[in-house]
Amino acid sequence: MPGAVERYVNLGDCYDRAGLQAVRSELSACMKGYKGCYQRAYRCLTAAAQIGEDMRAALITPAVEAKLAKRTKGILAREVKKSGKEPGKAVQRFLGAITWKGVLCNFDTVDALCRRVYELSDSYGLGHVMLTHLAAGAMAAGYDVILCPSPMWPDRIEHLLIPALSLAFVTSTPALPYGKRPYRRLRLDAMADQEVMRRLRARLRFSKKVSAALVEEAVESLAQAKAMHDELESLYNPHVDFDQVYRTAGEIVEELKARLAVS
Repeated sequence: MPGAVERYVNLGDCYDRAGLQAVRSELSACMKGYKGCYQRAYRCLTAAAQIGEDMRAALITPAVEAKLAKRTKGILAREVKKSGKEPGKAVQRFLGAITWKGVLCNFDTVDALCRRVYELSDSYGLGHVMLTHLAAGAMAAGYDVILCPSPMWPDRIEHLLIPALSLAFVTSTPALPYGKRPYRRLRLDAMADQEVMRRLRARLRFSKKVSAALVEEAVESLAQAKAMHDELESLYNPHVDFDQVYRTAGEIVEELKARLAVS
């Protein structure tokens, strides 16, 4: 689509080059340390994730997995009746994130889709086992599910939504509580081997403290990066003709629609 590409390249015409040239040194100053903030945040989050994985590995024994699977079987028998339909499908959607505002989760989305919410109180990442079994059971019964990965461990399920049943399972932690009255609450920490918990109490307490400090440092680094970005925008925004930007974008959209209609 040469016409659309040509206009995209010419978006540089939307800038007041002379005006930007006048603040070039200020723009360069804003960029110093910008990437470094993100790199520091990623390093801190990687370290925190590794500590969390070590804690989980120490507690998720075969006996605990079996206990979680047994509890899951009871929940499925009670809450998920066979629909008689073909097996359901799964989609993945992030429900939370680690941002410059802190660790966030949009629990309002859960409440909008599901009336019954199981809260899994889980400090060590044990819930992934239960959520995996629940998702598999729901799909086998013919229901589509929404799998919500953890921002810290994307290969691990943190929340599960089954909209057709108005049923959800959300993970809550002391740092990020659900904050509402759940349909039911399960204390997954209590399902860990209590002897192992006692033996590792000092190590787990120290690991949680260090992990929390690393996440806090990452959030602070993200906040610094945002402040730099905001300052950058305040410098170049006055020298951008946004009316021309939006007008050009609209022209490209209309051209794409026309080409799609022809094809």
